[in-house]
Amino acid sequence: MKKLLFLLAIITGITLQSCKNDAVSPMSISSQIDAYPKEELSSTEISSLLWMREEEKLARDVYLTLNTKWNMQIFSNIAESEQTHTNAVLTLINKYSLVDPVGTNGIGVFKDTTFQKLYIQLVDEGNKSLLDAFKVGATIEDLDIFDLNNLSKLVDNQDIKFVYSNLNKGSRNHLRSYYSQITSNKGEYKPKYISQTEFDAIINSDKETGSWQ
Repeated sequence: MKKLLFLLAIITGITLQSCKNDAVSPMSISSQIDAYPKEELSSTEISSLLWMREEEKLARDVYLTLNTKWNMQIFSNIAESEQTHTNAVLTLINKYSLVDPVGTNGIGVFKDTTFQKLYIQLVDEGNKSLLDAFKVGATIEDLDIFDLNNLSKLVDNQDIKFVYSNLNKGSRNHLRSYYSQITSNKGEYKPKYISQTEFDAIINSDKETGSWQ
């Protein structure tokens, strides 16, 4: 599982606000997650939770860092949403008494070297220009969707599937927002992880709502 993942390893005010609305009360999310039964975890489910905890932190940390550089609301809004996402995974980690790989690590600090290298690489790329920063955002969401698509096929616990479904939906919304910024700035983005067909279907469809969002 991890080996496979390792290898892979602004818009209008309305849209910006919609990204921010992805972030909701941690208590509300915890209640929804806890409403599902606590089931036995497979080794794949354990590794996937630890992986996604840091992958969602990666997205948050990169966006916070790029916001410091470019001071664009899209980065701060989506970073807030990513905080909600990584908190949701932490809720699952705590529910199953797993050891959190994030702990007290600050921005840009990761236990897994894959994410440590990705953080440095993505921030360097995003610092080149504002357009490059938007492309970095699209790349992160592209990767998130790809990983979540694959992980969702390998887990069967109801609470994990619920969380992954919501993370995936959030990532699709974020990809729509970043792609809109890219095209508004006369740039282009080709998917690096998901298929062109899936990418086209996402960017040509409306923002998704529902569940904890």
